[in-house]
Amino acid sequence: MKPFRREDGVLIPLDRSDIDTDQIIPKQFLKRIERTGYGEYLFNDWRRDPSGAERPDFVLNQDDYAAGTVMVTGRNFGCGSSREHAVWALADYGIRAVISESFADIYRSNALGSGLLPVKLPDHEVRALIDLATEQPGITVAVDLEAQTVTCGDLRFAFEMDPFERRRLLEGLDDIGLTLEHEAEITDFEARRPAWMPDLARAGAGS
Repeated sequence: MKPFRREDGVLIPLDRSDIDTDQIIPKQFLKRIERTGYGEYLFNDWRRDPSGAERPDFVLNQDDYAAGTVMVTGRNFGCGSSREHAVWALADYGIRAVISESFADIYRSNALGSGLLPVKLPDHEVRALIDLATEQPGITVAVDLEAQTVTCGDLRFAFEMDPFERRRLLEGLDDIGLTLEHEAEITDFEARRPAWMPDLARAGAGS
């Protein structure tokens, strides 16, 4: 997992609340088994009309925001189904952090496990960022996980983060990475296992 320390990029204002995972990545694009290739379908039903043509009024279709890497949006982001593809689509597009007043629990867990930073700020601070990014298209924002701050123009806000979750992102530790931190203990345990216990390393295991 790519570590997250600080992201400096264009701020994308998506002024909608209760954005669910089917809006983030519609169900018809979930046939892939890889984690990549979803970015072009991010918010597909909002980005394109039924003919496939881009809707010029949608934020990601506007030149000032198209290459943005930080999104600020309304409350309850990532609600709906538990599909991890919603996080993969954002990450594949190039989004490194999402700022909102609140996140759906499963979406937030998936984001932390994929290196995408969910930044929780009070509603009035989120509104200030949305308004600034709307009034000044292309404005850049700095999201600093080490300092736990969001800085954009004259705005500077602090956010809280669970210490374990913060370390996980700073060091780029997904679930496998966290497990491998205990590799020495696991190896020692396996070496001391009684011979009569099941051993998946033995030839023919699982057959």
